Amino acid sequence: MNPATGLETTLPPDYSILYFDGICNLCNGLVQFVIRHNPNGPIRFASLQSEKGRYRLEAMGLDSEKLSTVIFEKNGRVSTKSDAVLGLLWDLGGIWKLSVLGWIIPRFLRNVLYDFVARRRYNWFGKRDSCMIPTPELKGRFFS
Repeated sequence: MNPATGLETTLPPDYSILYFDGICNLCNGLVQFVIRHNPNGPIRFASLQSEKGRYRLEAMGLDSEKLSTVIFEKNGRVSTKSDAVLGLLWDLGGIWKLSVLGWIIPRFLRNVLYDFVARRRYNWFGKRDSCMIPTPELKGRFFS
C-alpha cells in the first residue's frame, strides 16, 4: 500500500489484471465472460475510470482518459488491443488456449478489426451510466 495515496502498489508475483472501460457494455460482458470461465483464478479487474485503475495505468505511463482499448497486464508485461484479448484468452486456459492461432494473423490486421469494433462499441452494445459494482464475492478481484 502506498501511504501517500492509500492505493495498493504491490501485487503477488504471478498476477494478471484486465483493465476495461467500466461504462462499456461490451467490456463489462468481457469481464463477466472471464469471471464465468475463470471463477477462482488469479485474473483481477480494474476499470479505466476507477481511482486505482487510473493510478496503476499512470504508473505505467498510460493515460486512462485517452484509452479506447482493454489492457491486459501479466506479471508487469502490458498488452493492448488484440494482443490483450489473445493474452487474456490464453490465460484462461483450457479450450481458450486455441487463441494461440490468432497470433498467426499479423498484429496490424488484428488491430484494424479491434479498432473497428472499439469505435462502434457504444453504438452497438450501449453504455452504462456508471461502472459495474462487483458482488461481495467478487470484490476481492476488483481494484475499485
